[in-house]
Amino acid sequence: MAGPTKQGDLFDPAQSGPPAGAMVINGRCMLRTRDGHRVVLVAGVPMAHFALGDRMAEAYAMVTLVQRGWADQLEVARAFVCSPRTVRRFQRRFEEGGLTALGRPRGFPTGQRRIAAARLRRVHQLKAQGLSNRAIAQQLGVAENAVRKLLRRMGWKALEPEQASLPFNALSAHPKLSASTSAPATLPALAPANAAIGAVSGEPAALPSPTSGADPKLSALSTEEPLPISFDTDPADRRLDRIFAYLGLLHDAAPLFRSGQRVPRAGVLLALPALLDSGVLECARDTYGSIGPAFYGLRTSMIAMLMMALLRIKRPEALKEYSPDDLGRLLGLDRAPEVKTLRRKLARLAAFGRATEFGRALAQRRVTTRGAALGYLYVDGHVRVYHGERTIPKAHVARMRLAMPATSDYWVNDIAGEPLFVVTAEANAGLVKMLPPILKQVRGLVGKRRVTIVFDRGGWSPRLFQAILATDFDVLTYRKGPFRRIPKRLFHEHRATIDGRKVRYSLADQEIRLLGGKLRMRQVTRRMDNGHQTPIVTSRRDLRDVEVAFRMFERWRQENFFKYLREEYALDALADHQAEPADATREVPNPRWNALAAKLRSARAEITRLSALYGLEAFGNPESRRRTMRGFKIANAPKSRALIAALECYAKLEAQRAKVPPRVPVQQAIDGQVVKLATERKHLTNLIKMVAYQAEGDLVRLLAPHYKRADDEGRTLVQSALASAADIELGDAELCVTLAPLSSAHRTRAIATVCEALNQATVCFPGTRLRLRFAITMPDADPSG
Repeated sequence: MAGPTKQGDLFDPAQSGPPAGAMVINGRCMLRTRDGHRVVLVAGVPMAHFALGDRMAEAYAMVTLVQRGWADQLEVARAFVCSPRTVRRFQRRFEEGGLTALGRPRGFPTGQRRIAAARLRRVHQLKAQGLSNRAIAQQLGVAENAVRKLLRRMGWKALEPEQASLPFNALSAHPKLSASTSAPATLPALAPANAAIGAVSGEPAALPSPTSGADPKLSALSTEEPLPISFDTDPADRRLDRIFAYLGLLHDAAPLFRSGQRVPRAGVLLALPALLDSGVLECARDTYGSIGPAFYGLRTSMIAMLMMALLRIKRPEALKEYSPDDLGRLLGLDRAPEVKTLRRKLARLAAFGRATEFGRALAQRRVTTRGAALGYLYVDGHVRVYHGERTIPKAHVARMRLAMPATSDYWVNDIAGEPLFVVTAEANAGLVKMLPPILKQVRGLVGKRRVTIVFDRGGWSPRLFQAILATDFDVLTYRKGPFRRIPKRLFHEHRATIDGRKVRYSLADQEIRLLGGKLRMRQVTRRMDNGHQTPIVTSRRDLRDVEVAFRMFERWRQENFFKYLREEYALDALADHQAEPADATREVPNPRWNALAAKLRSARAEITRLSALYGLEAFGNPESRRRTMRGFKIANAPKSRALIAALECYAKLEAQRAKVPPRVPVQQAIDGQVVKLATERKHLTNLIKMVAYQAEGDLVRLLAPHYKRADDEGRTLVQSALASAADIELGDAELCVTLAPLSSAHRTRAIATVCEALNQATVCFPGTRLRLRFAITMPDADPSG
């Protein structure tokens, strides 16, 4: 019997590669050819065996490898020396007809219509006119692949347009373009976006610079955005522009409009002048520069998100319920971006981490245009409740009257209730802690101007008031805590008309001292008819007491703003479900200390109950039976022992709590990683909604002189106008939008005045030189008179 085989004898060390006649498909599969036959091995086990000339068996082996997941299409195509398209064709044939379909002979498929030789000239003429392969195939009644192959056999080559700003010479050598068989075979003449459709410009516009960021110095030199160009002539078919965007040669699709009747939701174009006046596109371009080569670039993505907000499409997921073709017509595109595309754009913008800078630029633009409304700034926090699975800090939700996991945002609004900017608090910091950094941003926006900051009781802190006054701000807030009630005889009735509103208050004005007399403030107290008193504290001594009360009570505008944005713009909706690391060293209440405090409260309540029972027994003790205290104690010994045990338990719990710190780092208080909800994308969507709300408010101000109930119904009327259908007519250098009549004649006439006011300004659709013109179809007169 032979001895045991050595381990080294099992393998031939001289053999370092695959055996002769073998082709490695991947680390798992191998293809061996020998004596006119082939064997497919999977993990060393033969999977298929066929002769070299058996095309059906070879195709079946290729399909099996891909379908069972042993190899992918590229690996199979490389091993069998064919193209991935051939592998896909075999898969499709096998799914449709089984093995018989794999054995189909070579040549043109039987029964499929051929293009007659007499129609070759027709194909050449149609292609020379700029028609796409699909359009030619539809006219001839054949497949698109047939047209593409015919053009290839004819030797058709794409015409190379003259355009200095694009590297057209590199297109023929581009690997993606040379490998693509679905690209159109010709390029139409370049059509600038500002020209009429089908027209050719002798001087094409320059493309935006393909940079990933914007230089503020360079941005300041250009007064307007360079116009993009389009390589398509059919507004309903933008495939050529999409190809150039895919190849990295297009940074934003040029808007191409086509005329149409009753285009759904085209009334939203009425808000475009107000959106452009806010400077949102300029601020976005200066902040982000570009989001890279894309069909839906920065400008298109911004306009799409703003229009979504105005149309009450509250989340990207809601786009599933709308036709992308109809929404695309509002943007001058064949299709609007859909759910995944829009979410990718938001993620790309959030990756820059410049939402704060973007919000600061928008606020600076707002301060420049509405400086008169910034004499008073209202600051308040909004709590966004979180219902997910992550452990995040809790905050008190006033509208629910309980503490819940949430994130706090602090908004700054002007005197009319319009938002100026928003700040997300770290770990739900209170208003006292957040006011200093907020005021620092305000000072950077308004300069040396003295502004009155209005806030609620959450910001009550006399020491904070000292710091605010030292930075040349004034304070207006409610008084917090107990205060001395003022006698009724000191109140006097005041009537006034402020900002067009008549008010009547019963007020008492007096001087107060805080911080032991170090801080002198003014207190204006309002007395209600039921006797309730509301004290208001301010540092403004130049205002009438009635105006102090009016400005303080105007906080309802900010509360209504929060309610409106929650309901109409889904302010509390999550923009994503991502989390990011939070400060693990910040101190939070110690859960163990809180648990001991709760037990102490229960022990104290038990002592109070037992003491009351013991006292009642002493009070009702008949002296004829128990004349001494000793006799009373003996008679009530069980109650006395229970009370003593409760006191000892309380003392023990108190000693335990004294050894526990009341606050500990958050990493010791929770299990797992310390995280917070990602803020960048949510901050960006908040800014988009803020700009949309501002544009809506600008339209309401145009409407107010012509509509009596503008204060109550102005936003509802504007919202219905934006959501209405409209006719779009493309004229010479004009884009005419004619809205459908509204529900009543007086509402239609009110919107007509808004259209006239918007037409007085020269506003072009972004990315074009098409001047926007607005009108509304007036309803027919009532024949009954």
